[in-house]
Amino acid sequence: MRSDTSVTRRKTSGGYAKNKMVATIIHIVLILTAFMVLYPIAFTIGAAFTKSNSLAATSIVPWPKEPSLYQFQRLLTPSDQIVPGTTNIRGTNYLVWYRNTLKIAVMNTILTVIVCSTAGYIFSRFKFPLRKPMMASMVVLQMFPSFIGMIATYVILWRINGLNTHWGLVLVYATGSIPMNSWLMKGYFDTVSKNIEEAARVDGATPFVTYTRIILPSVRPMIMFLTLMSFTGPWMDFIFPRLVLRSDDKKTLAVGLFELINGRANDNFTMFAAGALLVAIPFAILFLAGQNVMLQSLAGDGVKE
Repeated sequence: MRSDTSVTRRKTSGGYAKNKMVATIIHIVLILTAFMVLYPIAFTIGAAFTKSNSLAATSIVPWPKEPSLYQFQRLLTPSDQIVPGTTNIRGTNYLVWYRNTLKIAVMNTILTVIVCSTAGYIFSRFKFPLRKPMMASMVVLQMFPSFIGMIATYVILWRINGLNTHWGLVLVYATGSIPMNSWLMKGYFDTVSKNIEEAARVDGATPFVTYTRIILPSVRPMIMFLTLMSFTGPWMDFIFPRLVLRSDDKKTLAVGLFELINGRANDNFTMFAAGALLVAIPFAILFLAGQNVMLQSLAGDGVKE
């Protein structure tokens, strides 16, 4: 009897020690992962508050010894003005780049949400000729990377006078996102019950009223997701703005910030870090504003079949 009890105790203690070792290893891995993710962010924040332009002035410890807002002041000073507190250092076009990027992102979001929501609803609810081939062609188009058509995109924009214009860049973003986003909206519309549409028609609602006041609120989580993706897509895109935009007053944040550190003479790495921090502000505001709606989307909240 005693031997059985001692064996049981040894098994229990051995299992406890094994579980404790596994938990310790998991904690170590998680701590290392968190460090690798958070340290570059902390280093960027510290570099942004460093007065010197060179990264040589920074240290392994992410926070500078003498924090300064000089880099932000230099960024936000227009390029035709002298930075306050200096004699010969001019500002940048950062505010112009910021405004251009914000305008492009908002225009692309509005156009993408309207077109893709309407297209997804049409493919979900209506039967018409060539419906399946059109849907299949959307899937095929997503198999090819977007940069394959860069030459064709450039030629088309050149023919329609869309080079070095913001509307030409918005056109590229919106048309490129229509196939995938229309499929996403179509799949979500399929989960919405058709009974509510029939009930609305019985009550005398027109198709437009049914779509705008009944169907769209039912898919609000997916529309919020589409809004976030459409806004963040062009916000830091570099390839197409570099291809389409030429003049400095038309450039976006990605192109403008890249030119701050591009070349041997440009060593504005700490100012680049300050600009990168300001870039994150719209992301934070947008994600915080749509957090609850995004959780509903992940939870599958809504009226289902």
